[in-house]
Amino acid sequence: MDNSICKLFNIKYPIIQAGMIWCSGWELASAVSNAGGLGLIGSGSMYPEVLREHIQKCKKATDKPFGVNVPLLYPNIEEHMKIIVEEGVKIVFTSAGNPKTWTSHLKEKGITVVHVVSNVKFALKCQEAGVDAIVAEGFEAGGHNGREETTTLVLIPQVRKAITLPLIAAGGIGSGAAMAAVFALGADGAQVGSRFVATSESSAHQNFKEAVVNAKEGDTQLSLKELTPVRLIKNDFFKKINEAEKRGAGHEELSTLLGRGRAKKGMFEGDMIEGELEIGQVSGAIDTIIPAAQVVEELMTEFRNTLNKLSKLNY
Repeated sequence: MDNSICKLFNIKYPIIQAGMIWCSGWELASAVSNAGGLGLIGSGSMYPEVLREHIQKCKKATDKPFGVNVPLLYPNIEEHMKIIVEEGVKIVFTSAGNPKTWTSHLKEKGITVVHVVSNVKFALKCQEAGVDAIVAEGFEAGGHNGREETTTLVLIPQVRKAITLPLIAAGGIGSGAAMAAVFALGADGAQVGSRFVATSESSAHQNFKEAVVNAKEGDTQLSLKELTPVRLIKNDFFKKINEAEKRGAGHEELSTLLGRGRAKKGMFEGDMIEGELEIGQVSGAIDTIIPAAQVVEELMTEFRNTLNKLSKLNY
């Protein structure tokens, strides 16, 4: 395809695999890149030397472009950025922080920088900071989310109106028809997360993958709003958090309940009872675990079919 996102990243299709903690290692990233999209290594769950190992393995597994997603609140952020530069990574997606902090440094090193936002205000700040593209992520998305709870359908046209940069839509996109919808709203590309969790190359635990494909409509909900809003599958851990929030638990009590390593316990180690299970609303429409390349192929086939069907409408 010939569009701004494909040109920016030098990829075949405007599909970006989200850099999700505990799910997006080198195997998934390289598989997506080899299939024509842009694979991202999710560094938020990695110690610095683990990140280096994943980057090196990804470089061996693909000769196509790939990137690293870096949550800016990560405690080892300086070490991560140093490794990214040393290993010659050319694309970095940043999130959960101020884009001004690292954008100039990365661009000076010849790195393409993309930042993830959930509202127009921060999209404008990203543009001012000099990023190359923006991901606008709606309330439907899994993992950490915006406090405004703005849906993708509402968010994308507002961000498109406000900025001139290439725009990637995220949140609730698990099909080619959904891709076509966000393109109609002004997006130049689509970032897909939950659909890639349920793939054979995902580093998520098999228990978590099966929980995703078994999820039904309404099985996820935004939680931990007192801390940082995050969309979770409703399990025993979620119920404890939900009950605490209903009775007005404060930051300290919720932090104690959350503890350390809760997401790792659920998504990577497979504890479906006490683990934190981050996934998007679109999980209710996912019912198979398939190779990542098949996901990319199905997305593009349905995307083209949808555009073709719409082109034949006559009102």
